[in-house]
Amino acid sequence: MFGSGHAGIVTEELFYRAGGWIPVNPIFADGMMLNTRPITKTTALERLHGYAEIVMEGVPLQNSDVLLVHSVSGRNALPIEIALWAKSKGIPVIALTSTVYSSAQGSRHRSGKRLYEIADYVLNNMAEVGDAAIELPKSRLRTGPTSTVIGIAILQAILAEVAERMENAGLRAPLFVSANIDGGEEANRLAMEPYKGRLSYLL
Repeated sequence: MFGSGHAGIVTEELFYRAGGWIPVNPIFADGMMLNTRPITKTTALERLHGYAEIVMEGVPLQNSDVLLVHSVSGRNALPIEIALWAKSKGIPVIALTSTVYSSAQGSRHRSGKRLYEIADYVLNNMAEVGDAAIELPKSRLRTGPTSTVIGIAILQAILAEVAERMENAGLRAPLFVSANIDGGEEANRLAMEPYKGRLSYLL
């Protein structure tokens, strides 16, 4: 999974956590997370054509994988190019985006396309244009961004549903247990073993 800036918070939420899925591989691009200084650098890098090739170099994606790209506006070059990179290798792409927001804005990618127009599957987080849901009556400014919390809720709900379907089919979902319960750390160590070499955070 990839997201930049605040979109990357959703990526952080989904990996290496109690109750979460072991085979979630986060793609953390240099200069794209919220610990970047100055923070305005993240805005410039997300619009930079060609950066995706550098970001994806060495990411251990295989044909059996799926890439999830989160971008609420879906208009900037980096998430679009990462989606195109995956599709060029035959890897299905899921976009987590706002179709209302995105369709109201022009693409910043040279293709003229937005993320939802490239992805194989689209999860619409229904965020307002500008990602702020509440208009203040005097200033007409907007507050109350929704994309992060709604995006997390959507994805955790989907993963929980998949886990339940696996169990109903007689399969064991590859889930972490809390390392803060007795035996949790050892259980996780054993469960992560089959994924060594496939997940960046285990390399």
